[in-house]
This record gives sequence, C-alpha cells and structure tokens, in this order.
Amino acid sequence: MNIIITCRHMDLTQNLKDYAEDKISRFSKYLTNITEALVTLSVEKYRHKAEVLLKINGSHLQAESITGEMYSSIDDVVEKLARQVRKHKEKIVSHRKGKNKPESLQVTEESTPTIIKNKSYDIKPMSIEEAAMQMDLMAKEFFVFTNASSGNINVLYQRTDGNFGLIEPIQ
Repeated sequence: MNIIITCRHMDLTQNLKDYAEDKISRFSKYLTNITEALVTLSVEKYRHKAEVLLKINGSHLQAESITGEMYSSIDDVVEKLARQVRKHKEKIVSHRKGKNKPESLQVTEESTPTIIKNKSYDIKPMSIEEAAMQMDLMAKEFFVFTNASSGNINVLYQRTDGNFGLIEPIQ
C-alpha cells in the first residue's frame, strides 16, 4: 500500500508522519487490495483536521475528523475508517456466499416483491440530447421521456463506463 501524506498550513514532523503511517498501514491486514492511501492533515486556527482516502480496487473509502489535537484527529479518523472497512469486507464476503446459490436469486410465491414507492410525473416531448441534459441536472441513473422525433416513450440510462444507453420500444 502506498501512503501519501500531505499537510496544509503546518509542517510534517517525523513523529507525526510515523504515527499516521503506522495507523493507516494497519488496514492492509484486513484488506489486501488497498492500492493507495491519501492522508491530508491540516490546521485552521484551533481545528486540527485529518482526512483519509483509501483506494480499494476502483472503490473508495473516505473519512475525516476535526478535533483540537492532530494525534486525536488521526485516531478518530482511523476509527471511522475501521467501521467502513468492516462494512466493506462484510459486503464482499456476503456477495461471495451468494454467488453459487442460483436459488437465492429466484423469486418464489411466498416472497413476491412488493412495490414500496410509486412516483408519477408528466412526460414532455424532448430530444435525446435534452433528456441527457435533464438526467445530468437531476443526477439520476435513468430518465423516462417522450422522444420528440418518434413520439414514443424512451428510457435513457447511465452506463457503468460513463456513457449513456437508450431504450426505444419498437411499435
């Protein structure tokens, strides 16, 4: 794990650097796939702030703490990250357990899914570009609209690669 420590409005002493590196390097025992840890230490008046960003195979865990002393800020941020790391690890383990059980994915008569939220809104005709702009403004993963050129209801969605996908019904 690569640990990068930056300081704002303060000087980094060797003791503080060793302390922070020791505390952050402990996470490598629990998660072996941590690629980088970005630690930012800053002081503003009486507020000592410690921020840590852990990069784990494409995902990020981030925490920050503000106290009256830098060492206690580091301890506090490490506690917060420890909770996030436990949660992250539990999520990974639970996904692994359910991988080889196709019956867990099947919906049975006893456990039919229920609709817990119903939302209705007016769909106005717009171009695909306008729909993409609306979707970006609303920060949603998908957007339902009436295509102005065809008159059909379309669904625009955000793909995992950052591009958009368009679902058009054939009539």
